[in-house]
Amino acid sequence: MEETFFQINLENKKAQPMYDPEFTKPMEEELTTNGFKALKKADEVEKQISQKGSSLLVINSVCGCAAGYARPGAILSLKNKQKPEHLYTVFAGVDREAVEKARSIIGKQPSSPSIALFKDGKLVYFMTRSDIQGKTAEQVAQTLALEFDKVC
Repeated sequence: MEETFFQINLENKKAQPMYDPEFTKPMEEELTTNGFKALKKADEVEKQISQKGSSLLVINSVCGCAAGYARPGAILSLKNKQKPEHLYTVFAGVDREAVEKARSIIGKQPSSPSIALFKDGKLVYFMTRSDIQGKTAEQVAQTLALEFDKVC
């Protein structure tokens, strides 16, 4: 039987992405072309998030109810005078290993999309999907900017 894109690869015991990476590429590039580094592996997430300074991590998603405002809101927030030193993204349903590690570091109920702010490797602010839904990109950016002013 031929294995489909969505089936589990039993030989490697790794789940294949839920979404075709070619489909999600423009959504990832919306962040990476604006200074965010895409993290694909668990060890990358652990290494980058644990470093000194402030870090913003966007758990990207295809969820239209909030992702369409999370990405632009995160980008718009970078116009604030105070902003994180490090910018990262992982993609739920695509970068499974990286997302699992990010969620374990965050230590909150999984939420996609979501935005986490860290200081010296410790979570200091977490914006969930429900915090993003119903808000404009400007409102998301304003909320993040207030947190940046406290942390960065």
